[in-house]
Amino acid sequence: MITRYEHGGVKWVDIENPTIDEVVSISNEFDLGEILIDELVTPTAKPRLDVFPGFVYAVLHFPALRYTHGLEANHEIDIVFGKDFIITTHYATASATFDLAKALEAASLRKNQDTATPTGLIFLELTQRLYQAADHELDALEDTIETIEENIFSGKERKMVTALSFASRELLMHKRLLGTHHEILEAFEKAVATLFGNEMSRYVRAANTLHYRVHNRALIMNDIVTELRDTNMALLFTRQNEITKNLTIVAFLTFPLSVIAAVFGMNTAYTPVVNDPNGFWIIVGGMVVLTLLFFTYFKLKKWF
Repeated sequence: MITRYEHGGVKWVDIENPTIDEVVSISNEFDLGEILIDELVTPTAKPRLDVFPGFVYAVLHFPALRYTHGLEANHEIDIVFGKDFIITTHYATASATFDLAKALEAASLRKNQDTATPTGLIFLELTQRLYQAADHELDALEDTIETIEENIFSGKERKMVTALSFASRELLMHKRLLGTHHEILEAFEKAVATLFGNEMSRYVRAANTLHYRVHNRALIMNDIVTELRDTNMALLFTRQNEITKNLTIVAFLTFPLSVIAAVFGMNTAYTPVVNDPNGFWIIVGGMVVLTLLFFTYFKLKKWF
């Protein structure tokens, strides 16, 4: 599906789920050549930047795990940036391009018809919405992290192991996807400055600033999750040590009693106390006294 925006000689063409016919048509219209046809029709696994004589081609991936409800880890946006045109392709519904189309339509109604919207400004508005969507992903994840933190200090350390793993995995995805943008946008800025001048490249520089804010936030949140995971593991380890210590104390208390019971239960010709009329109570009483002595000793040692 193709969406077009044209104002003052500047064109923006957005293609969602592009077909070969749509891409060929656009390629012929803007003289892109045959090299980009395959690139625009199918998704690209890795980010990239190619500079051509009259335009710049870039591929960026943005986190979209929560936007797609777990169906897709990322959204790919292919951008062809020319002097008086910009072409975007994506392979799933992107709210950023839809919002931009509506905003440009509204802006064109307010502006003088002879005043064109610079291609760089369209690029900046698009990346602003894309990074805002990534920021919304982090907002939702931040709520999850706050819930995890509350549960960790509420005695639910064991349950939070899985939750921390999922949060860490999501943040690693943000780091992996957004971490590649800085180099791409820096090269993009230099290419645009060379082809179209510094005035146009300042929009790309502004987009790089937007990227820095979102990426830096992802890095900070990743550090928080790492600290929470370490804290959770420390609490789990402490709790397990307490359980092990208590079980060891119980075992140590019962072991002498078992020995005493075994000794007085031996089938011998003569066993002291056993033949006494009060032998049972003497043995039980001795066991109780011994238990109390051990208990007092452990308490004085502050072992529990």
